[in-house]
Amino acid sequence: MKRAQNFVEGRILPSLVSFALPVLLALFLQTMYGAVDLLIVGQFGGELAEVYVSAVSTGSQIMHTVTLVITGLSMGLTVFVGTKIGAGQRQEAGQIIGSGIWLFSGIAVVTTIAMIFTAPLTAQVMHAPEAAFSQTVSYITICSAGAVFIVAYNLVGSVFRGIGDSKMPLLTVFIACVLNIVGDLVLVAGFHMGASGAAIATVFAQAVSVLLSLLIIRRRSLPFDFSARDIRIKGAYIGQIMKLGTPIALQDLLVNISFLVIIAIVNSLGLTESAGVGVAEKMCGFLMLAPSAYMQSMSAFVAQNFGAGKMDRAKRGMVCGMAVSFGFGLLLSYLSFFHGALLTGIFAKDSQIVLAGADYLKAYAIDTLLVSFLFCFTGYFNGCGRTAFVMIQGIMGAFCVRIPMSYFMSRQPDASLFQVGLAIPMSTVVQILVCVIYFARSQRQSASTP
Repeated sequence: MKRAQNFVEGRILPSLVSFALPVLLALFLQTMYGAVDLLIVGQFGGELAEVYVSAVSTGSQIMHTVTLVITGLSMGLTVFVGTKIGAGQRQEAGQIIGSGIWLFSGIAVVTTIAMIFTAPLTAQVMHAPEAAFSQTVSYITICSAGAVFIVAYNLVGSVFRGIGDSKMPLLTVFIACVLNIVGDLVLVAGFHMGASGAAIATVFAQAVSVLLSLLIIRRRSLPFDFSARDIRIKGAYIGQIMKLGTPIALQDLLVNISFLVIIAIVNSLGLTESAGVGVAEKMCGFLMLAPSAYMQSMSAFVAQNFGAGKMDRAKRGMVCGMAVSFGFGLLLSYLSFFHGALLTGIFAKDSQIVLAGADYLKAYAIDTLLVSFLFCFTGYFNGCGRTAFVMIQGIMGAFCVRIPMSYFMSRQPDASLFQVGLAIPMSTVVQILVCVIYFARSQRQSASTP
């Protein structure tokens, strides 16, 4: 039987890096997966390229929000399973996964139905430009039909990250990425189907990826006891998954809503600004890869050490994660601030869109450095099961700083996208301060406990 990666023994940095690297590659491919739609419609959209870019950028942000919520819920499964693995309770881990399958099957059905029927309203709420409205609705509707595969992918990923295996999620997203690129080239570049073609390619890639992944899993030995008998509804297990995952999902939802609000604010400024921010947001996905990878890795690392009662090791792991992700941040911050037009030019040909995206990207250059600390903090707290605090600090940053500041900046005379974007690093600073205060307080309480 294949062993899960053991985070509770051995050198911290090598084990953390070896786990985080496949996570980083998986996130890179997942970001590419979404960026390919925008890239290809921007390069092969012809006279309607600006319309397609606006539609895909707005529609993909909506689907990204849905994915974040599902990922947040699945993080509850990751932490719960990781804790049991760290404590050596392999049989119970399999039963937890069985209950998780029932839970996420229900989530898949509800999400699919809700997203399909609310697609026009969603596009309207997002202030999708009139010229791109119908294409935006089409993109959202078609992608929503594949929501069941988004859920299935995240379920597979959460289980394997919880047991210390980050390579299986990498394989899953690699398959999806390759298929999506091929589909986009055929439907968008070949058949000129615009945003609808990009959406169809996305759903097809997700479906085939999940099916192939399940076939691969059936041939593998797993480091926990699991059979068809374990796929049962156990209220206690489902309740704990929801208890751990709901605050993360709610935080991810509300935080991403704040980014959607910024996009809606920018959409009201014009089609060029809408397309520019859409292009910049896709590039931002790449800028955030390293801290995002270490946030996910930190959750699994800390969960196992929490289950084994080795919190000093968990804290050292958090510091290591911050140091490595900050090193990536330095390079990416330089590129995005001083060479933003080169980066946004990958996704668009129109010079106005490229320059608008580059202006917005300068704000993210600052945030790239800051999130190296914030994301590792949140990964640490998630692994400890303190997901409610993670939710609170995320909501504080989003609704007390990010939304009001972005709106205030957009109302200024001759407001630039850089000024609007500054609300993002400002909120990150506030969240880091809150995390530092909470961490210091929790350490004092632990020291005073007999």
